[in-house]
Amino acid sequence: MISDSAKRVLRIEAEAITGLIDRIDHRFEHAVEVLNACRGRVVVTGMGKSGIICRKVAATLASTGSPSLFLHPAEANHGDLGMIVRGDVVLAISNSGETRELLRLLEALKRLGIFLISLVGNPDSTLARHSDVSLDVSIDREACPLGLAPTASTTAALAMGDAIAIALSEKRGFKAEDFAHLHPGGRLGKRLRRVEELMHKGPDLPVVQLETPMRDVIYEISKKGLGMTAVVDASGKVSGIITDGDLRRLLQKDDSMVKNVAGACMHANPLTISCEELAAVALRIMEEKKVTSLLVASPAGVLEGVIHIHDLWRTQMF
Repeated sequence: MISDSAKRVLRIEAEAITGLIDRIDHRFEHAVEVLNACRGRVVVTGMGKSGIICRKVAATLASTGSPSLFLHPAEANHGDLGMIVRGDVVLAISNSGETRELLRLLEALKRLGIFLISLVGNPDSTLARHSDVSLDVSIDREACPLGLAPTASTTAALAMGDAIAIALSEKRGFKAEDFAHLHPGGRLGKRLRRVEELMHKGPDLPVVQLETPMRDVIYEISKKGLGMTAVVDASGKVSGIITDGDLRRLLQKDDSMVKNVAGACMHANPLTISCEELAAVALRIMEEKKVTSLLVASPAGVLEGVIHIHDLWRTQMF
């Protein structure tokens, strides 16, 4: 059965990953400490299917704050060795630990004084013995019924590479804001944009004073098109907010409210958010509080802008 074959593959690969857990020891910690202290780049290298895994590991390291690149070991022996400079750390991946192209790099790495970390499926291999730190990613069996196609072995190497990258990012205190700087495009970047990048400000900001007549308040709400206006005092500090919904409820109670002023009709102590906060946080607050806009205020309470839920939807963040 096709489904039975698929389930068998997933079980074998899951076992390959869980088998790594007990191997996270002082060697793993040493590897992460060395990478954290690295002032150059992390150069990830491997051949064949391992090389494909290397590309992904290098990409994950780079996207989580560790400058990294992939070096094809065969090309390194034909001129690309110049991509490695003193201060770099090399991370080599090989299931056998006897990959000819990688072994040819050993002399050059030793000559340059490059620290070598390896992920190997054979702890007794040449690559493992000549590495400064060698991590065991061996498996009991491949998922391929012939035991030939790299399957569980590449899954294990990838998982260990991810473990290194994430442990290293946490060691460095990598934050969501840092992630946003490295992912300016796509949905990940949009989710991590700051409120100040999306908020309405200046002439686009609907705002009135406490003493503003309600007729002018209604005009301001209509003119700015956000369904609300902020209310501030003479110093520009947030005093309240008036929304379309507030206007409807006030009119239902007393249609003479148009003769009043903003300060008498506003909703006091409105929700505010810092311009430094992430847009994703603004959206969460709006959804939890069931509101469509948040006033953006400084630590001193001075109005700086307003962010509307439509601004977040337009970014297609989620």
